[in-house]
Amino acid sequence: MQRIGVFVCHCGTNIAGTVDVKAVAEALKSEPGVVFSTEYQYMCSEAGQNIIKNAIREHQLTGVVICSCSPRMHEATFRKTASAAGLNPYMVEIANIREQVSWIHKDMKAGTEKAIILGRAAIAKVSLNAPLIPGESPVVKRALVIGGGIAGIQTALDIADAGFEVDIVEKEPTIGGKMTQLDKTFPTLDCAACILTPKMVDCAQNEKIRIYSYSEVSEVKGFVGNFTVTIKKKARYVDELKCTGCGECTEKCPQKKVPNAFNLGLDNRRAIYIPFAQAVPKVATIDADYCNMLKNGKCGVCAKVCGAGAIDYKQKDSFIEERYGAIVVATGFNPIKLDAYEEYGYKQSKDVITSLELERLMNAAGPNGGTLLRPSDKTHPHTIVFVQCVGSRCDDGKGKSYCSKICCMYTAKHAMLIREKYPDTEVYVFYIDVRTPGKNFDEFYRRAVEEYGVHYIKGMVGKVAPQPDGKLLVQGSDLLADEQLRVEADLVVLAAAIEPDKTARSLGTMLTASMDTNDFFTEAHPKLRPVESPTAGIFLSGVCQGPKDIPETVSQAGAAASKVIGLLAKDKLTCNPCVAHSDEMLCNGCSACEKVCPYGAITYSDKEFRGPNRTTLIRRVASVNDAVCQGCGACTVACPSGAMDLKGFSNSQIMAEVDAICK
Repeated sequence: MQRIGVFVCHCGTNIAGTVDVKAVAEALKSEPGVVFSTEYQYMCSEAGQNIIKNAIREHQLTGVVICSCSPRMHEATFRKTASAAGLNPYMVEIANIREQVSWIHKDMKAGTEKAIILGRAAIAKVSLNAPLIPGESPVVKRALVIGGGIAGIQTALDIADAGFEVDIVEKEPTIGGKMTQLDKTFPTLDCAACILTPKMVDCAQNEKIRIYSYSEVSEVKGFVGNFTVTIKKKARYVDELKCTGCGECTEKCPQKKVPNAFNLGLDNRRAIYIPFAQAVPKVATIDADYCNMLKNGKCGVCAKVCGAGAIDYKQKDSFIEERYGAIVVATGFNPIKLDAYEEYGYKQSKDVITSLELERLMNAAGPNGGTLLRPSDKTHPHTIVFVQCVGSRCDDGKGKSYCSKICCMYTAKHAMLIREKYPDTEVYVFYIDVRTPGKNFDEFYRRAVEEYGVHYIKGMVGKVAPQPDGKLLVQGSDLLADEQLRVEADLVVLAAAIEPDKTARSLGTMLTASMDTNDFFTEAHPKLRPVESPTAGIFLSGVCQGPKDIPETVSQAGAAASKVIGLLAKDKLTCNPCVAHSDEMLCNGCSACEKVCPYGAITYSDKEFRGPNRTTLIRRVASVNDAVCQGCGACTVACPSGAMDLKGFSNSQIMAEVDAICK
């Protein structure tokens, strides 16, 4: 006989503001199986939990329904409460009457009616619940970090410092990411390379860290604590163990006209190259698209001059399979392409550049040795115009609706550096708003205006038109002065929006991780679990989760590392008991469930069954590995015979909820 207790929470005025809580508790008291129903101001508080514990003991409850906020918030709390009172924690159901009722309804009568219906559905489900006992699975004490930028580097170092082994997979020939392309960093104007290079070296020298550069993740299987990952090591046609990084091959290669991706195509490199002087690992890579030897078998100069014998033209892509307990995504970002913004003349003039291209032009390791020159004629620019929010905060369908967050600050940095090094240069900044949400950020921006004399103009740029004399005519508006402006510029710098790396979406699919419409990874909870993915064992670090600057990225990297360390410190993990199971008498062996299972938890085997007249029948049936299954329910939907069901969310429980809602 069912003995169900109902507990309705006011949640202050969050729920009680638009739901008659007392009426809900009173209405649910008459539902079949309910022997106790009450309401309280804050059910998640210690006093509220004591009410639940006392009721379980006093009324010998077999099931509990909590009408409160989302189970994402407090389901674990209430399950622990039930367990402490001697009730199986999986005999607790949450009716979400905050997010699904009070927060979306204005009318109290309608909200109250809906809250009663949701409570009724939860009662119907809990009456069919069965006690579940979670199992245990071992933890592989190694972590994988996908992405070797500053986020991935910091995460790996923190995990390694705690004594755990960690692998970094980076798709480029070297770790370092976008920070390697920067000149200085705001708000301190520290040299980016001076900050980053020691951390790159620390990664290379740390015995707990293994770097897979020029590699990509090609497949992910398994579950939290026990992931199996296949890593594709791309052929660089150079033996990493033999190469000394002397650079002799990069100087002798006859193919000199290869666009230099590290300098964003502003100069050329050789077909065999080391991306930059501080690269880690400092190993040469042959670009197969431009190497004459690989394309037509004619050349071989690099092999002849390599004293270490590291060149291997026959090298192939290889695949490595490793096991990990946790995975951290740190795939970073890229500036958006500006092909759609013809009004700014980016394709028409070499002197219209992006902010990242300006970083390379100003960098001592850049194409001009640190001297700022116009790309078109290599002359010194005397008037420079910065255009903010190019592709950010757009509703025109061409750009991104979100703010890229870093543009205001790096533009102020660029303006200050230019004015400091070239006092004869006039700098104009066209902006919509100036956003400086960080420690010492607003002071930094005001220094650009007050100390360095940068002209900030609140208004939009409508057009950048190349002129016959090589100048750029910038047409914009000054909203504060209520006038149209025309500025003849030598150089125009576009603060392009940033977006997640192009690999993020495919990687998210492999990891079964949630992503938003902009391809940023979604956190489990924006306030309480900002570095965790909803998928257990997957953690987020850096801009893959949303736009952020370097200090914020490093902070998040440390937070992700601490979560990973907490996971790897455990010898065993408690498994979710809400897993699929197969009714072998109904299974027809069609393999539909096996094909849709994202975790590889379902296998098939031949089993003997007693047939008519005591004959023995061999049938192919499905079986589920409880340790691998994550309870997603995909198999139950795909099964045509109804053999697959989900513990805790069985078909009969779901239908009971539907019937309760419809009655």
